[in-house]
Amino acid sequence: MDARMNPEAPPSPDHVTIYAKDYREPDWWVPHVSLDVDLDPETTRVIATLKVTRNGSHDRPLVLAGDGLKPLTVEVEGHDAQWTLEGDDLIIELPGDSHSYSVTTSVDIHPDENSQLMGLYASGGLLCTQCESEGFRRITFHPDRPDVLGTYDVRMRADKKAFPILLANGNKVDAGEDGDKHWARWEDPFPKPSYLFAMVAGDLAANSDSFTTMSGRMVELNIWVREADLPRTTHAMEALKASMKWDEDVYGREYDLDLFNIVAVSDFNFGAMENKGLNIFNSRFILADEDTATDRDYDNIAGVVAHEYFHNWSGNRVTCRDWFQLSLKEGFTVFRDQSFSADMGSAPVQRLDDVNTLRTVQFPEDNGPLAHPVRPDSYIEITNFYTATVYNKGAELIRMMRTILGAEKFRAATDLYFERHDGEAATCEDFVRCMEEAGGVDLTQFRLWYSQAGTPRVSASLAQQGGKATLKLTQTVPPTPGQPDKQPMAIPLKVGLVSRQSGEELADRLVMLTRAEQEVTFEGIEEPVLLSINRDFSAPVIVETDISDGGLAQLAASEPNAFARAEALEELMLRTLERAIKNNADVEAGAVVDAIRGTLEDDALDTALKAEAIQLPSEKIIGERLETIDPDSVHAARRQLGHAIGTSLADMMRAAQADGAPGTDRSVEAKGKRKLKGIALGYLAAADAEEGAALAKEQYDAAGNMTDRQSALIVLAGLEAPQRSAAFDAFYARYKDDSLMLDKWFALQAMGQREAVLDEVEALGKHPDFTFKNPNRLRALIVNFASNQWVFHHASGRGYDLLARMIIEADALNPQVAARMVPPLGRWRRFEEGRAAKMRAALESILATDGLSKDVFEQVSKSLA
Repeated sequence: MDARMNPEAPPSPDHVTIYAKDYREPDWWVPHVSLDVDLDPETTRVIATLKVTRNGSHDRPLVLAGDGLKPLTVEVEGHDAQWTLEGDDLIIELPGDSHSYSVTTSVDIHPDENSQLMGLYASGGLLCTQCESEGFRRITFHPDRPDVLGTYDVRMRADKKAFPILLANGNKVDAGEDGDKHWARWEDPFPKPSYLFAMVAGDLAANSDSFTTMSGRMVELNIWVREADLPRTTHAMEALKASMKWDEDVYGREYDLDLFNIVAVSDFNFGAMENKGLNIFNSRFILADEDTATDRDYDNIAGVVAHEYFHNWSGNRVTCRDWFQLSLKEGFTVFRDQSFSADMGSAPVQRLDDVNTLRTVQFPEDNGPLAHPVRPDSYIEITNFYTATVYNKGAELIRMMRTILGAEKFRAATDLYFERHDGEAATCEDFVRCMEEAGGVDLTQFRLWYSQAGTPRVSASLAQQGGKATLKLTQTVPPTPGQPDKQPMAIPLKVGLVSRQSGEELADRLVMLTRAEQEVTFEGIEEPVLLSINRDFSAPVIVETDISDGGLAQLAASEPNAFARAEALEELMLRTLERAIKNNADVEAGAVVDAIRGTLEDDALDTALKAEAIQLPSEKIIGERLETIDPDSVHAARRQLGHAIGTSLADMMRAAQADGAPGTDRSVEAKGKRKLKGIALGYLAAADAEEGAALAKEQYDAAGNMTDRQSALIVLAGLEAPQRSAAFDAFYARYKDDSLMLDKWFALQAMGQREAVLDEVEALGKHPDFTFKNPNRLRALIVNFASNQWVFHHASGRGYDLLARMIIEADALNPQVAARMVPPLGRWRRFEEGRAAKMRAALESILATDGLSKDVFEQVSKSLA
């Protein structure tokens, strides 16, 4: 047993549940914060002067949140104050009945000891901050809640040789030298909550550019990185300027400062952070060049840069009142970055990617012990609600409202929202109310999407008679933890009727399903039609139809809606696999093979859509179709279907694998060719492992870009062939000094589908380049391993034990990252009995750990409930 484990340990008294219903305004506002920060990795002195104002008439003391802080001094109006510490909170008695006071505190903090990477911490020679959601209280005492907004001025002082660049929010207004040290003063004129505060100090170089706004102001742009990484920032800068232009064109939002800084750091718990005027990024979402970044990496960088920039309005200028409203800023901004990415590339391909994330991550979350509404009711640790439900399902709620209102009214509604709530801390209700007022709609029933957890299930059947087509719809919302009974939802469904003979579209309508059962009639339908429903995934629901396999094949061949066409082919694959698994029978692949052949031969389809459409659904998506998941059966069926496709279409796959495009060409068509090349290689390897290994090694050796190189490694990772170790050894030798490339090296091996991968992951966890201290490295190995369904769910339970050990060890250093590793074990109820028992035992071993963080405690205890 791990030395930190104590089976008798009771829940910590710190594990207090916070409820949305208990929200009340703060007793004291903090309209201005002045910070004097003497930066040093070992000991940083922070002197904070807060202007505080009484909220209403009361005599309650000022309560300032802290986390691990001990006050050196506490003064009110320049005099020693009467204060106490209650836990981590600083309680200050404010004398008299004055409306406002000046409160000054001083503390020492230790950045180089901060393994949680929250607050001020050291990262590879840099000092940087992360304050969302409750990190500012690890820097100084403050209410540290999102509804307390104030302006900030910051004076930073540090060794000028070790930290020549000093950055903070807003505008730099002064600077100077003081012996071996130098200082800089920054002012942010826009009121912001403390979670948007940021500082960075280090030896950095900038890729500098500018952007002229729609009103003619010139904004200075800087992306700060280590000097050696400057050549890899070009794409991020292009994405930033494209984002600024897009937000002006589509939402009328102009940037409001004269300076916009981005800093890339190696150690970061998140992807990036939207701090006002000073975005801090995980370096993996900034650095890219042809040799090291795949097409997916390039697209992810553009999407994340856009996301954080768009937060300037949807998150910063209008922020969230409390953390239960997190989706107000995150769901809306995810929708905005998805829309941006769709406009910059292929809209159908982007939408297919969005939906794949929902089905792979969010739908399982909705169908598990951690299911929660988009606007949660309670939490123990708020960082546990930075989830796919809040972000991705939250984005779907915005998309549905746009679908209901239409583009023009939706724009009017967002204009109203930004105008009405600029400079405020708002709620999800405020956003929906603006949609109603500007859109002229009643969204009373729609609000259930914010409060009811779970994925609605819609059943659809179509009957034709006498020139009419009648669509019968039923909906159910399954019970979720704490919500056994659900009300019918307002579900916008884009519905099309497609001619069976010609493939032409005979009807296209938005249907609002609002009742448990509902019928819709289409007039003037004189010929047999096929039902195409939930086009473009107009609602995040699971739809079951009575359409035959033949009908799906017809839609896959001729459906006018590109998204729905690819969806039809995936549904055909899923049905084929599901039948084989449930009946313990061989896969009957003929219809799927014919449909893929037709897709590849269709010159009207662009290559990017072809590549998306012919991919096999993931084992996770297949498993979600089953009442009880047996990973071995899922893996065997999927492997068999891949073999049949690769064998039957070998010539077509060889032609696609031999084609390609240079990495310098980043057009939609070129990216589609490279993706199709990788998918074709996978099918060829599924048909003939020996041929696949040889082709993959040839592709790896000849690759002139990381997309081709990585797709070859993905195939080799799943093959027992000498070429596998040769390629991975070559990759390591080439990129061992590049941290981001080492993350790829760990991740690709953890994703391999061979039984030996379990042993290899154990060994990689002891590799000299593996570390628990860097979240990217930990996620690369362990999160990818836990997502590798067949290998992770080895019948022995060894995968569960390995993950439990990793969670316990990570929790001692970084509870946020550790907590995000729990959900794969929490899905234990979905698996066959033997595996379920072992998964539960692994969770129990984590819960028995002495000193468990509230982050991990919440995830594990809810998973076991």
